[in-house]
Amino acid sequence: MLGFPIGDRPLLEILSKETIEEIHVASLRVLEETGIIVDSENAFKIFIDMGADVDKDKKMVYIPEHLVKEALKRTPSTVKLYGRNKKPSMILSKNKVHYNPGSSALYMLDRKTGEMRRPLSKDFGEFVRLVDAMENIHAQSTSMVVSDVPEATADRYRLYIVLKNSTKPVVTGAFTIEGVHDMKKMLETVVGGEKELRKYPLAIFDVCPSSPLEWSEITAQNLIDCVNYGIPIEVITAPQIGGTSPATLTGTLVQLNAEILSGIVLAQMIKPGTPTVYGGSPCVLDMRTGTGRLAAIEAVMTCCAYAQMGKYYGLPTQGYLGISDAKIVDAQAGLEASMGLILGALAGINNISGPGMLGSENCQSFEKLVIDNEICGYALRLIRGIQVNEETLALDVIEKVGPGGHFLAQKHTRKWFKIEEYIPSQVIDTLSERSWLERGAKDIVQRAKEKVDEILKEHEPEPLPPDIEKELDKIALEILKKHGVTKLP
Repeated sequence: MLGFPIGDRPLLEILSKETIEEIHVASLRVLEETGIIVDSENAFKIFIDMGADVDKDKKMVYIPEHLVKEALKRTPSTVKLYGRNKKPSMILSKNKVHYNPGSSALYMLDRKTGEMRRPLSKDFGEFVRLVDAMENIHAQSTSMVVSDVPEATADRYRLYIVLKNSTKPVVTGAFTIEGVHDMKKMLETVVGGEKELRKYPLAIFDVCPSSPLEWSEITAQNLIDCVNYGIPIEVITAPQIGGTSPATLTGTLVQLNAEILSGIVLAQMIKPGTPTVYGGSPCVLDMRTGTGRLAAIEAVMTCCAYAQMGKYYGLPTQGYLGISDAKIVDAQAGLEASMGLILGALAGINNISGPGMLGSENCQSFEKLVIDNEICGYALRLIRGIQVNEETLALDVIEKVGPGGHFLAQKHTRKWFKIEEYIPSQVIDTLSERSWLERGAKDIVQRAKEKVDEILKEHEPEPLPPDIEKELDKIALEILKKHGVTKLP
């Protein structure tokens, strides 16, 4: 159903109020009766200290309803992220929509060969510069796992590359326990110290429980450390529908909701008021091939539905959408990206992760990113809705022009076409057939390649001050030296 809760702005609602409440009650039952596995001794102790029932031998924690209710009361309804200039850049609240590239791709689509390959630091630096220039992509993400540094340092080095090449806030996360500490140090260096980072958070960290119903030692400790450092977190669970969660969408929503609520409880028990985002990355297990389909319509529906759960609790929301299961930039990629990015916007998801991603969240494409940037522009225009007031009704100008006239010369037109229309870049073909042929009859992928080349040639992100850049380089090199690398890639 489509509702209009904010003026004329559309909002997609998949779940009824009654269904939301049923899922909520069922999730509480799962937490209290089925329980969750907690592999972290530190997290396990926190749950014990706060009064949760436990089975130490099985590492099981059973969370009572009153702890969930108390945690939800303590969780802020708004999370703010700041750019390097310390001005608010993303306000995750209500139905405000923002986009960032999906994270942690192991591969990239080579622009010259069209083949998937492991990215190098240089490749990721170019991708970050490209994101920096995208007007409809509001945040960076540690989008690629670079292959020319030791694997144990990859979580930190990709953040280093982002901080060197963009002023936008960052959606990131750690693969290791020590990663959070080093990444915090990098962020403090850029913003001016620990107090400044707490006041003007430049990054939000993803912390991901494992489906079904388990917190690993690394992820639980990452959550604990982020909370203690005052770093905002996104609790993101990734159930595989039919594999690591029930085959029914409702059953998956129950489990997903329980997993996210367990993380919210842990965070708020450590430090009440911790900025926390309700998120996820569900996929459908394809029973024919054994692959996970992140772009399946059921995965998109699940994202939009759990966003309703997050809004029911008054929390900021996140979703992995705009991803394609295709391996190249083709019609399937466009279909799946459009579906996810537009429906996610209509659902009012605050932080949508996925532009640029192919191969079921495993590959980043420069060309797809610039195409997705246009899709995001369309989606943002859509949710802005249609203004209705005396000036937009245009009765005066209609009367002035009258039957048989035209509106091109009117002052009203000169003002309002700039406000009403989303004007895409030349990546989107709007030429006449003759002009299109004269300019080489290029398809959208060719135009996207040209746009990428143009941006990388002309766009120079705002550099870090020399002293800060030097200190950031020093931190990155110290991390690499611990693993036998003596020079920054």
